[in-house]
Amino acid sequence: MELSDYVRILRRSWILIVGATLAGLLLGGGMSVLTKPIYIAETQLFVAIQSSGTVQELQQGNTFSQARVQSYVQTVKSPIVLQPVIDSLGLAATADELAGSVKASAELNTVLINISVASGSPVQAAATAQAVASSLIQAIDSLEKPKTGGTSPVSLSIIKPATAPAAPSLPNTKLNLVVGFLVGLVIGAGVAVLRALLDNRIRGEADLRRLTDIPLLGGISFDHDAIRKPLLTQAAPQSPRAESFRQLRTNLQFANVSGHAKSVLVTSSLPGEGKSTTATNLAIALAQAGQTVCLIDADLRRPMINEYLGLDRNAGLTTALVGAADVNDLLQPWGADGLFILSSGQIPPNPSELLGSPEMKNLIVGLEDAFDTVIIDAPPLLPVTDAAVLSQHVGGVMVVVGAQKLRQADLDKSLGALRLVGANILGVVLNRLPLKGPDAYAYSYYSSPDAGHAPAEKERPSVMPGDVSELANRDVRSSTLFDETIMVGGSRPPRAFPGRRDS
Repeated sequence: MELSDYVRILRRSWILIVGATLAGLLLGGGMSVLTKPIYIAETQLFVAIQSSGTVQELQQGNTFSQARVQSYVQTVKSPIVLQPVIDSLGLAATADELAGSVKASAELNTVLINISVASGSPVQAAATAQAVASSLIQAIDSLEKPKTGGTSPVSLSIIKPATAPAAPSLPNTKLNLVVGFLVGLVIGAGVAVLRALLDNRIRGEADLRRLTDIPLLGGISFDHDAIRKPLLTQAAPQSPRAESFRQLRTNLQFANVSGHAKSVLVTSSLPGEGKSTTATNLAIALAQAGQTVCLIDADLRRPMINEYLGLDRNAGLTTALVGAADVNDLLQPWGADGLFILSSGQIPPNPSELLGSPEMKNLIVGLEDAFDTVIIDAPPLLPVTDAAVLSQHVGGVMVVVGAQKLRQADLDKSLGALRLVGANILGVVLNRLPLKGPDAYAYSYYSSPDAGHAPAEKERPSVMPGDVSELANRDVRSSTLFDETIMVGGSRPPRAFPGRRDS
């Protein structure tokens, strides 16, 4: 993974990271509040040799003192020093227990001994530190005294008396907060990266690019009102959702620059990815551009187009395939543009056989002659074979991918099934993309949803480098203008369909 991938992961999981960081701060603050205050009192002693000889003797004595200092430091925690402290202060502790709160150290190349004592009381800490220093002086004097009599050659003196500290040394609230912040931040970022590595769902264009180089025809931004108002005509003209379908319409024309794919099959890998709404709104967008469009509901297992458009599906595709009625009598016009709907008809017991029959192939060929574009809504690829069978009769296939829903392995299986039957895959449409964030696929110049039908900024394809190779040699400006000026004056009637009866 590249640096940009990690940045995208962190942006995608910013709520988790912020939450973990705040939890770390709360934990650090809680530790500071719950930790019992500890006061540390310090004292310092100086080790000297009691000699008044020559300079050479003084130098030798200084070297002797530095060599003995480390031994004195170790002596501080011994019972010979601590037991008198316990007895004098009346402490309810043993010498070993008191040794746990006493620390002694010596500065390098000096004859200074530092003693510190930790206690829950500042007065107790100072008194204990002073008592330990005094006890050490007596113990060393006794240990260094010659057995033949006389005074000790070593003298210890307190040069820094212990005083009661004004503030506790522990807990260090600032340090705890900083450590909590850093620990929470690291844990949050680590969990986000780990979750991203284990999660193989397709969340955006970057995930799609790592799986396949099939052209990305467009991205449909998620709209909470889409469930209640799924149609393009129900959305504001300049809303991100409406603009997404206009971009998809333009990019589809670029992908089909040769014009051979007059019929486009719209399918998905699994149910619930939005293929039916995508097919319906794409057909509406094409009709609004002045084309005559036939939308076929070929999902003979769970037909939905008739519910979206409010049409009757009792007679439709299956009626024409079994020869019970002429297809010209089954086409239902919808809207003011040149959009005609062929609903599913009655659900048959053998959908795959009907969709793969010669009658279905002849029906598509006839509709291609009568209409500018034929959009076919087919069942998902993985649960049933209907879409794979039907893909052999159409000019091209468009796969709808539900972002944050479909796993990469499922999409790979779907594309493999289409390649196996030799289908012409025009591209992929990412559906349910977020409007903002690292996985967004939308422009930022949309006008207010309350705006009227005034023309928006000139539409342009959202094809990324490498999506549609034919774009490299075409004039994008003239192609976009062509898309916006096709039959602006109104829709055209379908050309004569084979066997069409004149009324």
